[in-house]
Amino acid sequence: MEQIRHESGFLSGIIRFSLNNRMVVLVIAMLCLIAGVYSAIHSEVDVFPDLNAPTVVVMTEGEGMAPEEVERLITFPIETAINGAAGVRRVRSSSSTGFSIVNVEFDWGTDIYKARQIVSEKIAMVGDDLPETAGRPTLAPQASILGELMIIGLTADTTSMQDLRALADWTIRPRLLSAGGVAQVTVIGGDIKEYQILMDPSRMRHYGVSLDEIIYAVKGMNQNASGGTLYQWGNEYIVRGILSTDDIEMLKKAVVKTSLSGAPVTLEAVSDVQVGPKTPILGVASNDGKPAVILTVTKQPNANSLDLTDNLENALNDISEGLPRDVKVNSEIFRQSRFIEGSIGNVKKSLIEGSIFVVLVLLIFLMNWRTTIISLLSIPLSIVITLIVFRFCGLTINTMSLGGIAIAIGSLVDDSIVDVENVFKRLREARAKPGEKNVLQVVYDASKEVRMPMLNSTFIIIASFLPLFFLSGMEGRMLKPLGIAFIISLIASTLVALTVTPVLSSYLLSHEMTSKADGLVEKDHDSPVTAWLKKVYKASLKWALAHTKIVLGVFAGLLIMALAMFFSFGRSFLPAFNEGSFTIAMSSTPGISLEESDRLGRQAEEILMGIPEIITVGRKTGRAELDEHAFGVNCSEFECPYELKGRTRKQLTDDLRDRLSVLPGVNIEIGGPISHRIDAMLSGTQSNIAIKIFGTDLNRMYSLGQEIKTAISGVEGIADINVEQQVERPELHIVPKRQMLARFGIPLPQFAEFIRVALEGERVSTVYEGDKSFDLTLKVKDGARSTGESIADIMLDTPDGKKVPLSYVAEVVSSAGPSTINRENLSRKLVVSCNATGGELTKAVSAIKKEIAGHVIIPEGYRIEYGGQFESEERASKTIALVGIFSIFIIFMLLFGTFKNVRQSLIVLLNLPLALIGGIFTIYAGNGIMSIPSIIGFISLFGIATRNGMLLIDQYNILSSKGFSPFETVMSGSLDRLNPILMTAVTSALALLPLALGGDLPGNEIQSPMAKVILGGLISATLLNGFVIPVMYLVTKKRS
Repeated sequence: MEQIRHESGFLSGIIRFSLNNRMVVLVIAMLCLIAGVYSAIHSEVDVFPDLNAPTVVVMTEGEGMAPEEVERLITFPIETAINGAAGVRRVRSSSSTGFSIVNVEFDWGTDIYKARQIVSEKIAMVGDDLPETAGRPTLAPQASILGELMIIGLTADTTSMQDLRALADWTIRPRLLSAGGVAQVTVIGGDIKEYQILMDPSRMRHYGVSLDEIIYAVKGMNQNASGGTLYQWGNEYIVRGILSTDDIEMLKKAVVKTSLSGAPVTLEAVSDVQVGPKTPILGVASNDGKPAVILTVTKQPNANSLDLTDNLENALNDISEGLPRDVKVNSEIFRQSRFIEGSIGNVKKSLIEGSIFVVLVLLIFLMNWRTTIISLLSIPLSIVITLIVFRFCGLTINTMSLGGIAIAIGSLVDDSIVDVENVFKRLREARAKPGEKNVLQVVYDASKEVRMPMLNSTFIIIASFLPLFFLSGMEGRMLKPLGIAFIISLIASTLVALTVTPVLSSYLLSHEMTSKADGLVEKDHDSPVTAWLKKVYKASLKWALAHTKIVLGVFAGLLIMALAMFFSFGRSFLPAFNEGSFTIAMSSTPGISLEESDRLGRQAEEILMGIPEIITVGRKTGRAELDEHAFGVNCSEFECPYELKGRTRKQLTDDLRDRLSVLPGVNIEIGGPISHRIDAMLSGTQSNIAIKIFGTDLNRMYSLGQEIKTAISGVEGIADINVEQQVERPELHIVPKRQMLARFGIPLPQFAEFIRVALEGERVSTVYEGDKSFDLTLKVKDGARSTGESIADIMLDTPDGKKVPLSYVAEVVSSAGPSTINRENLSRKLVVSCNATGGELTKAVSAIKKEIAGHVIIPEGYRIEYGGQFESEERASKTIALVGIFSIFIIFMLLFGTFKNVRQSLIVLLNLPLALIGGIFTIYAGNGIMSIPSIIGFISLFGIATRNGMLLIDQYNILSSKGFSPFETVMSGSLDRLNPILMTAVTSALALLPLALGGDLPGNEIQSPMAKVILGGLISATLLNGFVIPVMYLVTKKRS
């Protein structure tokens, strides 16, 4: 067997080993293909990388407490304990009626389980400081920001809402929680079943029964008693007192006291014992206008979304078979899997279409099926190697990583094209030489010639992607996987070009050295396309070299024009996502009743159902129990999946705003499930822009908010302006007359207990129905506490057995108090939020700041901060700009290391402004918005475009060393390199075409701006590179 002579050098050694062990290399390549396909099938698939900021949510119930009491007695102690913990960067909280939520955000990169441990230790220290009536602080299950996996609606025709809620709580929810990977299932809507003891004050007065006597009689009345053990006849018996029952009639027979006549007074004599809905009702739900119970399934971090969705769907199908026939289960309200499958499918489609374009380009330019096959094999091999590396590194397949591969698809064949073309040329040359020919040696020598330019061009492109790895926060989490995928696939393509490409060339092209094969392009003949291009280019280049000032003047003019366009661009963080679903937040005046809020919600629902594109509507009004995404009863959230039918998403959104604007007294915010949550993570509000007002007096802050809303209402490009409704809501204050309490001998703790039990109610025991448990609650019947006057007439027990009306010992007065109190880093906060409609986020924020500075006076002790996506955009832009300069310096050093000439290195760097021109023109022709993906497109473009200049200058140096004149060097070198430059540029550009044109499709939103910039830049860099670089080379040669 032919062997290659030994030479020193690492890269030469790789090529030599590959050619000496050709079958081994091919077998390894086949194994890589198989392993890559296996990895692709079994790898975790998600819509985005893990974007979670390490956040721990502490939830505490404070039943019946007003927001101010929740803030002072629950939220503040928890905040104070946590605020100084290691790694905590921000603490946000919300105190509403009977509920406290504290969001503890840690530094990016903090291990979430360590963070949860820190928070657990801190809140354990404040447990004794919280009120006895407050619940235990609870950590919300660890979930992902994009973890809302599925929303399920239950509706029924004849089944009661109470039974429907029981089915959701005790049949469906436990089954869904048992699916591996589910973090939480929250339930809202329907009536929660409760066993109630409703005291009747008039009957209590008739029988002389006091509140304390009833409390004593019912506390633990339905719990079994333990009697220890009994040993008899060689057996051990467990002794149990069976008090527990779910029979209403038996509960009624419980004795409260014995009357003076000796007759027993039972519960049914002084109260009504019944089954009823738990009050107060925290929230309601509906689906397509019908009352419903809605379940929201949240997944754990790192759980496979698609697999988990399939498991949940199977579980729901099994459950549905055992449900009453009239109960309908709708799992289409929201499914993240729809967006994932659509996004991944669109990116895969772009990959396939890009690959087809690459095949066509290679066939047209090479007119040789053998060289085309050899070059093309680098695409699947590079992709599968990338997928294998991803699997071993624990990285997920998502739209970002697939987007990185899709952007690289054209570049993956570049190294193989350069290698194959050189091998093909050397084999043809060797055929003309006399003597014995060693095919492997010729292939080795040809591959060795181009190994360093290939490696240097790969290093240059890698250097251009460096800025991605310096991004922090959410933008870093989102965009780094794209850079990782691009770089791994590019390194893999270089490895394939050094190993598999020479081996396949030695097999498929060996006859080129021994015979003239039919159907192949001869040595001195090009394909018809290449021949025509060379003819046109030769004439154009001659003219350009004769008119150097005109060429350089045109280049300078285009560059100045491009820079002028650049400074006119609007800026944004990320493009809008087409998620295929709207998330609409609606809020009305705080203090509104749940019934009235529900009525407004139904009106909005009817409007939404009248829009033909909307498939179904799910609504949640208020909140579920212990739900970290808690709303007041004045707030509703709608999930509306849609299918576009002849209108764009923007047109549909505008129509939606117009239709909902007819609703009186409500604020509307329209977004998407994912974008809403990204906004909430960045700024704490579900909008692009958050104007935060910090101060102490909520009323003054609200007035400032209204002033800001008025000031910015005329700013172009913003919509959904919303002032947080932290306004006062009606309250009923029961203020004790302390002298009267003293006169009747009523201690304050007894007075407080009376208010709590009689008016709010108290859970006194539990009723078990099989494996289901329901609260047994004691409170005064509704008729006795339905108005302020009836509350004032409730009889209060005195220590001497007498009864006095509540109005004797207390004043019952109407008042007002805050509906919700939001805080950030221990300061009260009110937010004015809005969305940027045209995408020009930074311009909108600048205009807002200008309007506020000119029209709003901020009082002493108050301050304003701005938050939202623009902060991330500014931070990312600065990072990319700084690291981009460093990347360009690295590219220059790599070029200098290749050419050992400063002038030539600078001439190659001219490709940067050449590429800049096309990229800027592309953005200008589009929406005129410079987003972070666009900036990254420019950075990556610089590396890809530099390769063309390297090929030209390298060929010029070779010809110059052979004694060619500068003019002959430029003419001959440019024509020699026309074919590889055009092939690499056109393959890279056309491979990006599907991504660039599919910007509105789900999954392509971030890659599309990058693809457009790279596509436009490659076109301008390739066209101008063919004239500006030769002209500059000739000019510098004449002057040197």
